[in-house]
Amino acid sequence: MEVWNKLAYIAVLFMMSFRPSSSDIAVLQHHPNDVVESQHAMSSCNLFQGSWIYDESYPIYNSSVCSFIDKEFDCQGNGRPDKLYLKYRWKPSACEMPKFDARDLLRRLKGKKLMFVGDSLSLNQWQSLTCMLHAALPQSNLTIQRKGAFPTFNFPEFNVSLMLCRTPFLVDLVTEKIGRVLKLDSIQNGNSWKGYDMLIFNTWHWWLHKGSSQPWDYIQKGDQVYKDMDRMVAFEEGLKTWSKWVDSNVDPSKTKVFFQGISPTHYRGEEWNASKGMSCKGETQPLAGSTYPGGPHPATAVVKEVLSNMSKPVTLLDITTLSQLRKDSHPSLYGDDATGNDCSHWCLAGVPDTWNHLLYAILVSQGKSKPM
Repeated sequence: MEVWNKLAYIAVLFMMSFRPSSSDIAVLQHHPNDVVESQHAMSSCNLFQGSWIYDESYPIYNSSVCSFIDKEFDCQGNGRPDKLYLKYRWKPSACEMPKFDARDLLRRLKGKKLMFVGDSLSLNQWQSLTCMLHAALPQSNLTIQRKGAFPTFNFPEFNVSLMLCRTPFLVDLVTEKIGRVLKLDSIQNGNSWKGYDMLIFNTWHWWLHKGSSQPWDYIQKGDQVYKDMDRMVAFEEGLKTWSKWVDSNVDPSKTKVFFQGISPTHYRGEEWNASKGMSCKGETQPLAGSTYPGGPHPATAVVKEVLSNMSKPVTLLDITTLSQLRKDSHPSLYGDDATGNDCSHWCLAGVPDTWNHLLYAILVSQGKSKPM
């Protein structure tokens, strides 16, 4: 009996040694047949709930030494006079994120190929990550290939490739006799996404375009062709087609899949209790606190519902609320078109750096691709 008591005592000590600490990180991840929600992977911390705090050490990099940033994102290079928006760091409410370590990230990804798939917000995030890595490793023999369908950044020292596939709807947009047709249940684009170690998907903004900026003339679902339809319904149908592609084509033991949450716009000041008619123009500081006055983004519920019905694991990079709080970080008048007011994309350095910092934190917390 005394022996059994000693064994029980040892077992208790063993279990206690693996108890997660309060600094461990939880991520928002979908597992088969589970509802998408904050998963308590190591603790009760949700990386995506928190607030923006001032940090003098920010930004992570200087856009002037990141020569490959597209002009539309280079707010400082385009003459933006204020710099306070560069000095904010995302702070989760219940934990600290690991400090971004570019060399550690590249070691974790050694020998791997990553692809960002989506619209210009994917471009925003892809360029952000390359700037973050390049700034930390300026002597690295970085190569850039802009020719062909998939522009690519290569880090030969680690054999890591970061690619971009511009596919705004994920599903197919084709030209036929009747005109340009957005096919909600066709995803031949997916043939280009096979063979990658990590895929980060994004789609939303183009589903709302109308008038001269609308890139299609008709929408097709099955045999039915529509001149137009409820855009949220169309978005959901397209996302379901994408989810079926992932379930049918992705081997989770070889490919890690992320879905970048909905990136918000700031064209309507009344959403954050500003005067009607106000926009991101002239905004220089984020909103305080952790909740957005305008409430949840309606497309987020669609994304979570689709992910919850998938059979393959997809991690939601749930950046919507934290980005909603950053009304100050859009190009506004300091984008590619000086006469416009861009409240859709994000300045670099800026908010997409935090998206990538969160991506890094998730990889660390999941222990995927451990350092070599």
